[in-house]
Parts: sequence; structure tokens; C-alpha cells
Amino acid sequence: MNWIQKFVNSTAFPITLVLLISSLPKIAIAESPVTLKSQKLQNWQISQNFIPPNRKAPQTTAGGATRGGDECSLEGKKSLIALMPANKLGLTITERPTFYWFVQQMPLQTAQFSLLDDEGILYKTTFKLPNQSGIIGFTLPAQAPSLKVDKQYYWYVAIACDSEEPEQKITVGGWVQRIQPTPDLLRQLSKTNPKQLSQAYAKNGIWYEVLHTLAQQRLNNPSDRTVMANWQALLESVGLKNLVSKPLVNIYNPQTK
Repeated sequence: MNWIQKFVNSTAFPITLVLLISSLPKIAIAESPVTLKSQKLQNWQISQNFIPPNRKAPQTTAGGATRGGDECSLEGKKSLIALMPANKLGLTITERPTFYWFVQQMPLQTAQFSLLDDEGILYKTTFKLPNQSGIIGFTLPAQAPSLKVDKQYYWYVAIACDSEEPEQKITVGGWVQRIQPTPDLLRQLSKTNPKQLSQAYAKNGIWYEVLHTLAQQRLNNPSDRTVMANWQALLESVGLKNLVSKPLVNIYNPQTK
């Protein structure tokens, strides 16, 4: 992790992310990588609800401004929240998953997305935020490196609070690890009704796919009560009850540009 310290010393890197990465080895890396071998499937609840592995998250995983204050907070509420389990670690079975976060309408509408591994930044891009509050998704594009199986990556979003001080940013993010699906899981997914795919992903602890599947179902069927009930159950099970009613405003997919 020596590259992280050099990166922090040479850039205006958010304090929150620094503390997260510096503390993580004691929790997720030093103990053991989160793989299917070390995380038994029975640790996950077999239902639409999603329960992450029994690991304590660092105290510093919440997003914040670089000066440690609430410069970007609106009416006392968090203005940027990652849609992640409490331990900030999610599994995926795809090379290029979609990441989600909630953002309040901001004075500046330019966001930066970054993907890092233990050697440095693998991919970074900027894009314009929608002109409204809501939940946003970002699909890792083809020009970004694909995720390797059993390797952990950190992603984060940074948004400047003020045009006069663009170096002052709030950030949120989380960890992602791609796993190789078992033959049984592949058979299960192939036989599952598309409307029940989210339950299959939740049953097997595949966070990024269950979230993306339900987000797509919400966009395609906004008045479907079953979809909304599943969305509510998922978010409430990971402590994101306050985001259940928030609108899905955009899924940014650079491949479609």
C-alpha cells in the first residue's frame, strides 16, 4: 500500500478515503481476502433481504468533505451516499458492474468516478450529474480494465462543493470483488424467471447484481408494486431505508455514448 501514501502526499485526496484504505488491511485484507472460499454462502440470508458477511466496517467509510465539515450537506442531511452494505464490500460476477449512489442536487454538477486497485488508479473519468436529486448508476465502460476474479478494487465518486474551492470535495465509495460463479449458480440463474433474478442474486450474496437488477426493474416498471416491495426489502436490509423512496434519475453508461 505504499503507493497510497505517495498518492495522498501529492494530491488533494479526500481524508475519508485515506482513512478507509489505511484502516482496511486490519479488516478485509490482512485477515483474509473475501472470496467464496472464505465466505460461506450460509452467511447470507436466503430471501430478497441481503445480509453481508459478519465483518465490522471501518468507522471512516462515510463520505465527507476534505475539511471534515458539512460543507456539502443540505438541511442537515448527507448529500452523497453510496448504495452499499454496511461493511462497504460487495461481490459481483461481472467484469464491469454498475455502481450506485444517491446525490442531492448540487451547486456543481460535475462528478469524478475512480477505480483503484492495490497498485493505484486503474480508471478515472468525469461526467455531468442530472439536474435533480436522486440515485445514479455508473457502469464500468469497455475502456476501463475489466475486474479480475478474486481481486479487490475500491471505487469512489468525488463531487466538488464549491466552484471557488474545487479542491474541497465530498466522496463516497465502496469495495468490489468479482467472483467466479459456481456451475450450480449458473444453472440457477439460467432457470430463474427474470422477475425473480434479484432474489437469486440476494440468496447467493451477489450485491452488485441484485442492486442493478432491481434498479433496472424499477426503471422499466415504475408502477410495479412487487418490484418496489423488493427494492424496499433490499435497501432496508442493508440500512438504507431513507433511500427507498428516492428516484432513479440516471444510469450513466459510457458504452452507449
